Amino acid sequence: DNPFHNFEHASHVTMSVVKLFSRIVAPDLDHVADTELARSLHDHTYGITSDPLTQFAVILSALIHDADHPGVPNTQLIKEGSGMADVYANKSIAEQNSVDLAWALLMKHQYKELRQALYVTEKEFKRFRQLVVNTVLATDIMDKGLKTLRNSRWDKAFSLEQQSVADSPRDEINRKATIVIEHLIQASDVAHTMQHWHIYRKWNARLFDEMYKAYLSGRSDVDPSQNWYQGEIGFFDFYIIPLAKKLKDC
Repeated sequence: DNPFHNFEHASHVTMSVVKLFSRIVAPDLDHVADTELARSLHDHTYGITSDPLTQFAVILSALIHDADHPGVPNTQLIKEGSGMADVYANKSIAEQNSVDLAWALLMKHQYKELRQALYVTEKEFKRFRQLVVNTVLATDIMDKGLKTLRNSRWDKAFSLEQQSVADSPRDEINRKATIVIEHLIQASDVAHTMQHWHIYRKWNARLFDEMYKAYLSGRSDVDPSQNWYQGEIGFFDFYIIPLAKKLKDC
């Protein structure tokens, strides 16, 4: 029933993730004889383009990231004292709920063959689970604690002053891969803001409708019609443009 956070939005985000993956230069490792050169090419994209499990996990995360979305932000769920907020201790409520619902579905018997194709060992299972959880939680851009953690990770990975000599090259590559995945899913989640004008208008109108619906039903104290234009300008200035620049840099 959500005008914005619905299956069409999930599909749009998923297509955006696939498109961004295609823009990453993928090394052709099959024709490289020198193992050191192969490793270098692999590390050039932080291992993402030569790791099918990571790619599938991110694409799946895009598809499920707003499953069962309540149509209001986490702050409203906390304010209402919802049972969902209690379950997740007021942290990334909608995102954790989406992961749990989708994961429970994936664990059903009818998806046994799919699971067998995805992972075999316990280590692979845990890695896949961690990738999905981390990617979906990356779409919670309002949590201040998570934002601080992401900024710290960015500084450590891409700031020469912050890079630690104690970190192994593998740790540095894994950290950068995490950052790329986080920014990729975040950019895809708001991909309409970086696409054609009519695409932006379509999704912007739907977001307005969803927020106005919440206001009329008493689930929001803010009438979005009072400050929509200024709010959109601020969103571009303080989130969209910095996000696009970071995605380019990493």
